[in-house]
Amino acid sequence: MSEELIERIEAPRHETAPVLGHDRAAADFASALASGRMAHAWLLSGPAGIGKATLAWRFARRVLAPAAAESGLSGIETDADHSDIRRLMAGGHPDCRLVRRSNAKTSPYRFRTEISVEDVRDAGTFLHHTAALSEWRCLIVDAADEMNINAQNALLKVLEEPPPRTLILLVAHAPSRLLPTIRSRCRDLPLRPLASADVAAVLARKDVALSADELDVISEISDGSPGRALDLARADGLDLYRELLALVEPLPNLDSERAHAVSDRFAGASGEAGYRTFLEILKWWLLRRIREGATSQARAGLEPWLQAWEKIDELANRADSVNLDRKQVVLNSLFELSAAARA
Repeated sequence: MSEELIERIEAPRHETAPVLGHDRAAADFASALASGRMAHAWLLSGPAGIGKATLAWRFARRVLAPAAAESGLSGIETDADHSDIRRLMAGGHPDCRLVRRSNAKTSPYRFRTEISVEDVRDAGTFLHHTAALSEWRCLIVDAADEMNINAQNALLKVLEEPPPRTLILLVAHAPSRLLPTIRSRCRDLPLRPLASADVAAVLARKDVALSADELDVISEISDGSPGRALDLARADGLDLYRELLALVEPLPNLDSERAHAVSDRFAGASGEAGYRTFLEILKWWLLRRIREGATSQARAGLEPWLQAWEKIDELANRADSVNLDRKQVVLNSLFELSAAARA
């Protein structure tokens, strides 16, 4: 497994800086804990990369290590140097279990496409064990919407009759994929994208070498998702954003030579990350263009841009399914923007 993949999986557990941007959610959880009427299951939902898993691990720390609670901070922060917190961060706390997509049987370096029923059943057995270090046992499912239907039904049985002192934290990017009966048995905690200032602050913590203006741009493109912003920064997202602006500025005229030069960057295996980043930024720019048109006086001119969005989205999806040439996908997407601007 690559170091980058390990970092993406483990980072939420290892985070020590105070959580940013989710004060209301943190306060709701802290209030429930203090009241003694804690819901046994919580559903943390929202777009990918906004800090749901980080918040879930912070909840787990607070419940499993009450002696590590720090005064003067929000009700969920704990002392990272406390022995129980160190166990949690190292993945060795006996009263906490993480359920995620397990390794594929065909390769230890690849993950299954979904969470299996075996993973959930093992976790259900764990919850019936006697707690070893704390008064609670905690189960984190990340991401819950990756469970297949059999896994969801297995989890539902646990939610219907949870053992005492059980805390189940479901992290979901698309909660609508969960069974209604699962959602109804959880306390819903929808999380919103972060403000640009908070996204920039998270990037600064990661030592991303960008100027203040560049951080603002990346924060805006990420739509309030620090995880997405970090991916954009690491994938030369700023450079690709500038290239896109240079291409769309003269629309409906399209600089064909520049368009070919940009699309040439995505040839070969080394261009995969750049290709996906460029298409993501292009679709973000187009969506912003549509939103701005929807709030202006010229709503009649929106139809060509909506059609461009549909065609580009369909083209990108088809490219993944039948392995279309990436250069041609980018060129055709730029031609669609040109046609929309001309219309």
